[in-house]
This record gives sequence, C-alpha cells and structure tokens, in this order.
Amino acid sequence: MLLPWALFVSACWPAAKAPASQFPSAEPALEQLRAQHSCSRALRGEAKIDSFSPQGRLKVGALFMLEHPQSLRLDLLSPLGGTLGTLTSDGARFALLDQKERRFYVGSANQCNIERFLQVPVPPAALAQLMAGEAPVLVHEPNAATIAWSDGHYRIEIDSRHGAHETIELEPHASDFAKPYAEQRLRVIRVRVEQQGVTLYEAELAGYHSGAMATSRIDPFGLDPQVDPSGPVCHVEVPSRIRFNVPVSERDVVFESTALEHNPPLLPESFTQSPPAGVAIKAAPCD
Repeated sequence: MLLPWALFVSACWPAAKAPASQFPSAEPALEQLRAQHSCSRALRGEAKIDSFSPQGRLKVGALFMLEHPQSLRLDLLSPLGGTLGTLTSDGARFALLDQKERRFYVGSANQCNIERFLQVPVPPAALAQLMAGEAPVLVHEPNAATIAWSDGHYRIEIDSRHGAHETIELEPHASDFAKPYAEQRLRVIRVRVEQQGVTLYEAELAGYHSGAMATSRIDPFGLDPQVDPSGPVCHVEVPSRIRFNVPVSERDVVFESTALEHNPPLLPESFTQSPPAGVAIKAAPCD
C-alpha cells in the first residue's frame, strides 16, 4: 500500500521559516514562475502511469512529448513491446489510436477527450504546464488573486469566473530564503481547482531536478536533414512525480517521469497522426 501522499510531501518539503523578503502580491510571483520556465519551449521524457479508480488499478509505461502552449503526445507502451495506443493533440485536433481494438478516434482537443484517456479532468494546456513544472492559472482579474506565506510555502488563492477557485502553492529554493523576493526561484508543489465548492482535481508535484538539454536529431544514414532543438539551452527544474487526485470520480493517478529533456527536436507530425490501414475511424466520445 502506498504511504499517504501528505506524508510523502512533508518528508520532501520540510517546513521552513518565512523569507525575510516576500512577494507583495500574487502577480509578481506568477510572473516570476513564468520567467523561470520561459526557456523551455517543449519537453520530452519517459513515464510510468499508475492509475487507481473504483474499476481497479492500471499501471503502464509511456513516452511523452509536449510543446507549449497545448500540444501533447503520449505513447502507451506494451510490456511485450510496441505501443498500446497513441494520443496526440495539437491544440485543435485530438486523435487517439487504440491498437488493441484497432480503432482510431478523432475529434476536438478538449478536456473531456483528454480525460477519457488519461483519467484526469485537466485541459491539454494545463496538463502540459503541470508536466513541465508550471502552474496553470485560471483567468482572473488582478485584484482577484491573493498571496500569503503559510506552512513553509507561498499560497496563492485565485477567484475566477462561474464560481471557480484555484489554489497554487509555491516553495522557494532552500538557498533563496535570504534573497529579495524578485530573486527567489520557485517550485510549484500543489495546484487545486474547485468549481462551486467541489474539487475538480488536485495535483501535487515533487522530485524536482534539472532537466537535460536535448541535442539535434541527426539521421545516421544522411537521408533526412538535421533537426535542431526546438528552443534555447535550458536546464530549468521539472518535477519527476505528479499525483492527480480526483475526488468526484475517486481517481488517483500518478505520473513518474524519467529521462526528461528540454526543447527536443520537433517534426511536423509530432503532435498529429493519421489512421493506419485496417483501423475503424470513429468520432471521439466527447464530440
């Protein structure tokens, strides 16, 4: 049985005294976080996905790639070799190849279609940000966001439209507590989104480490042109573990990532796919 996540987080993120210099409002803290990650245009890695739900437990390996703001690719791996399925989303078009059922689903790149495949109610753009260690921020007026120091971290509370509320918890690097707030590097450790008082999801991020910088893609046979990295040199920290808790559907999904690389070379078909021969083409469930 897994240890309660709260114990895991408390072990990794011990409580600390408040910094002498603190962010005066939420917007500078959010801007600081965006600036930290601005060098990372895309991310590539391997992952293990462990999903718990009333229907049982599912554990599978995966390869993933994302490009900001909302392009995503996920290849689920079979333990026997090959892929079980491939999900692509370029921000407008969603496609899912189910190798087992020999079906190819196409539709809109919306939250519902992503959720049916990954079991977490997160829009594609928000999922890409969380996997890169950023915090998706609900649309809000500047005066609708507050920040305060609480239990060893900054806590940002945001009131958005239609009764939506978001809580973002940020922790400064241990070596930055004595620095002015504008020089404090921040880590996202928790994001919770509620609608009309009901928690839609809570994401907890841990295991931060510097991501490697991807190298150019070179065809060993010299047939295809070289493809350079998709962004500048970048080693910003990214989380190696994200846990999604979805109380409404009693789902608990853990992403554990390895081999993370910033700004991998991207091909035109990185986030799109066409149906292979012999598959049935279906409309995505949420279209």
